[in-house]
Amino acid sequence: MMLRIKRVPTVVSNYQKEDGNEGSRREGGCGRNCLQNCCLQDACLPLYAFKKVDSIVSEKKGVGVFEYDKGEPPVAFLDSLLLGEWEDRMQRGLFRYDVTACETKVIPGQHGFIAQLNEGRHLKKRPTEFRVDKVLQPFDGNKFNFTKVGQEEVLFQFGASEDGEVQFFPDAPIDPENSPSMVAINVSPIEYGHVLLIPRVLDCLPQRIDRDSFMLAIYMAAEAGNPYFRLGYNSLGAFATINHLHFQAYYLAVPFPIEKAPTKEITTSDAGVKISELVNYPVRGLVFEGGNALLDVSNGVSDACICLQENNIPYNVLIADCGNRIFLLPQCYAEKQALGEVSAELLDTQVNPAVWEISGHMVLKRKKDYEEASEENAWRLLAEVSLSEERFQEVTALIFEAISYRSCVIGTDSENLLEDVNVEHQLVEEVNAINECSHQAMVTGNQDCLVLH
Repeated sequence: MMLRIKRVPTVVSNYQKEDGNEGSRREGGCGRNCLQNCCLQDACLPLYAFKKVDSIVSEKKGVGVFEYDKGEPPVAFLDSLLLGEWEDRMQRGLFRYDVTACETKVIPGQHGFIAQLNEGRHLKKRPTEFRVDKVLQPFDGNKFNFTKVGQEEVLFQFGASEDGEVQFFPDAPIDPENSPSMVAINVSPIEYGHVLLIPRVLDCLPQRIDRDSFMLAIYMAAEAGNPYFRLGYNSLGAFATINHLHFQAYYLAVPFPIEKAPTKEITTSDAGVKISELVNYPVRGLVFEGGNALLDVSNGVSDACICLQENNIPYNVLIADCGNRIFLLPQCYAEKQALGEVSAELLDTQVNPAVWEISGHMVLKRKKDYEEASEENAWRLLAEVSLSEERFQEVTALIFEAISYRSCVIGTDSENLLEDVNVEHQLVEEVNAINECSHQAMVTGNQDCLVLH
């Protein structure tokens, strides 16, 4: 199965080259029209002001959406603003390569892994400039960060409306005293509409999640209102390449394999947040969904992320279903690489399994790997990313202890949550049996053992 995406020719970006050139020069400031003080005087960018929402409703198809009556928006957030402005930047040649020319296919098999051949990303993506063995590291202004990008790469400012209604200002001043959040293109894209959400960009926050920044990401998913537009987050040590707080997002109109994977419920809070464990998927992870208010699920996930950060556990996050379903995925691939525990065959692919790969969108850098892509190969790579069952249960216990301590899960004390985790630990053999059976079914074609009892 081949996916068809719009073809628009692009050229290499001029605006994020370290050496600079005359094609990127602008009058005034440093000549690069960047987001630093030298170029911000009198600078203006579009501003989309969203309406804060509280509640979540479910549609018949099960896709979570946020309930609020905002009437007719001044501009269609996803189609006209985000994707429309993204295509404008393509026409203006602000990307390092033409992602729309990349071959993409759905790999035959039960899970529907997606493969893309993206040789340009391998050759032109910015290299990592920090240690990969520490999840928390201080911001370093001497290294690349998003204040150094050209203002041409910013699509719009994104923040909460002051009067409670959705508003759009085509030419709003940038206020350095009240650091704005911005949506900018990813100049090394992996898919159509690939953008970055950069919370409070001028505050130069390191790559670490906090409650406010995570809520902002969920608001963006809600505002897009399309289940095929997803946001992702990579921590340091889990293949983030820039230590400046940011989320990624793009549009791809097929279900991700992780979204289709079965789950087993662990607990549901009095606030309605259901926490489940992925089953029959090569990477172990937790799924947060529902909640009586948007704040409930947002705080639950962000507190879990804070726990992982403080315990130096790398992780990835996928925000799906318009913000109503969130996957939290601790991983250990970089650690295994450092210890020499990853096979040469996998290392030769040069695939860095970050949030999109873990979700089932495999970005491949060699034509050979793309042509030979199979469900078995995808499963083998992702299985190396996952924590062991024993380690996953230890990490899950840490997370539940943290979120109950922070009073995120209302009405459920720490002792009860940890008891739930211990029950899960007793079911390790069952989970392993399911995963092993799934893998055997994938290889042999025998589906009989995939019935969950």
